[in-house]
Amino acid sequence: MTGEGVLIDSPAASLGVLLVAGLIDVILTMLVLLLLAIVLATSLIRVNEAVGASAVVIVIVLVYLVVPVTIETLSRGRSVGKLVMKLRVVRDDGGPIVFRHAFVRGLIALVEIHMFQGVPAVIAAMVSKRSKRLGDMAAGTYTVREETAMRLQYPPHMPPALQPWAAGADIAPLPDGLALAIRQFLLRSEQLSPSARMAVGSDLLHRTLALVSPPPPAHAPPDSVLAAVLAERRRRDAERLQRDAVTRARLLPPSV
Repeated sequence: MTGEGVLIDSPAASLGVLLVAGLIDVILTMLVLLLLAIVLATSLIRVNEAVGASAVVIVIVLVYLVVPVTIETLSRGRSVGKLVMKLRVVRDDGGPIVFRHAFVRGLIALVEIHMFQGVPAVIAAMVSKRSKRLGDMAAGTYTVREETAMRLQYPPHMPPALQPWAAGADIAPLPDGLALAIRQFLLRSEQLSPSARMAVGSDLLHRTLALVSPPPPAHAPPDSVLAAVLAERRRRDAERLQRDAVTRARLLPPSV
């Protein structure tokens, strides 16, 4: 969430990275299953077939469902493969997953990954904007990279000459599209030609002044006025969030 209240989604992991993480998990699963199969073969030699079949079913359920779901639940969306590739499963709203999400993902993984060698999962991820497999679609989750190259630039600073005016002005909440357009304009204005800079700045200023009263001082540059509006809105939003946090801390019991 930027200072102007514009939400920036967590970027979904690419299909290639997901395939590598999934391949690591599948290889580890097969190694564990092979090890347990050797143990069962040596320990169940003198046991009747019914007991042996039950033991095999229990092992399969443990390896393919119970263990992955438990790991993903306790680690809040990570497996060994995701840990190596620095990935994490989150809800569609970006929040951490719980047992319900991990169980649905693990249950459907039995079919789309282990029974059909991952073909349905790859096809679903290829057609999904967030590279979701079928388990993600059913659970309402997707996978994100915990370390991304995305870095937000510093927001525009308050011009000292316009600070008294901005502090006393009545500034309505800016629409998300307008706030983002102003932010991008201020960050890239030096790359524009003088004529384009004046045209874009004047248009944004005209749209912004409809939400501000009283108007700024005469002959103030458009980019300075826009920077002052954004900086003041950011300051007021920060103060409001701080007041809300204090109120919640006073009214709600502390978390255990």
